[in-house]
Amino acid sequence: MSLHRLTQIVMGVPNVEQTAAYYIDFGLTPGVARPSAATEAAQPSYVLSTVDGGEQLRVVYSPFRRLLELGVGADHPDDLDRTAAALAKLDVPVDRTPTTVSALDPGTQVLVRVELAPRLEQTPAPAAVHNAPGADARREQRAAGILREGPVRPRKLGHVVLGSTDQEASQRFFQQGIGFKVSDTVRGLAAFMRCSTDHHNVLVQQAPVAFLHHSSWQVDDVDEIGRGATAMLEADPGRHTWGLGRHHIGSNFFWYLKDPAGNFSEYYSDLDCIVDDALWKPSVFEEDAKALYAWGPPPPPSFLAPEDLAALMSGAHAPAQ
Repeated sequence: MSLHRLTQIVMGVPNVEQTAAYYIDFGLTPGVARPSAATEAAQPSYVLSTVDGGEQLRVVYSPFRRLLELGVGADHPDDLDRTAAALAKLDVPVDRTPTTVSALDPGTQVLVRVELAPRLEQTPAPAAVHNAPGADARREQRAAGILREGPVRPRKLGHVVLGSTDQEASQRFFQQGIGFKVSDTVRGLAAFMRCSTDHHNVLVQQAPVAFLHHSSWQVDDVDEIGRGATAMLEADPGRHTWGLGRHHIGSNFFWYLKDPAGNFSEYYSDLDCIVDDALWKPSVFEEDAKALYAWGPPPPPSFLAPEDLAALMSGAHAPAQ
């Protein structure tokens, strides 16, 4: 696959410093705060890194919360040529440089930048030893997961979930234009799409307004999900949104929290991996519990329809200042 990962997201929020501080607590490593040209107030922007992916989150000023940019890694300039040609067939305006192809998806209002980038190399975490019925593999020792003491550090940015005012057009943009592949769909509502071997890197769902629902960050295992969420909630119980649980689509363990701007962030592990496209058969799910989770507490209404949707709709349609 010529596309191979998400490189970076640029998140616009009205409260830059508070939101950046949240993601530092979440486990991302801060870089140097940089002036932002996106606002007359010249507020700083923050660059935050994952362990394996490097600088993968930029937090900048925006009058209301939104995803401004999404970076997608490609191997070769020929891949950029193919993406530019595919977008042109969809009558999507393209900005081309020697190392990037950029285009705006009107449905999600996200600028997608396909860029030449090295492939991600990840060193596997030590394999956990588990006891099970009839197999006492771990004897006379405590589980390694309960002995960890350091802070949880996400390994990479895994995926984003975006609300689109035209889901079909956005799916066409990502699939036929950018070059994502569809892993699974929810009938009439959403498409799980991938630009890597991960089950999904972008999920686009129908919504009354374009908005960022959540970003998702990979950790080593379910113990890291629990440890990370516990630490976040010890600092502020109001951050809790939904978890612990396991999704049916994608199969991953999850725990969702909410940042100060209103975006959800997810710790995840054990996501489905699709290496051979011929061996994976996409499924069509109905809009029911199976489309959301296999087990865990039921999702709160605010996860399905964020409480600030009406405000986002008003902000998105406000005249430019």
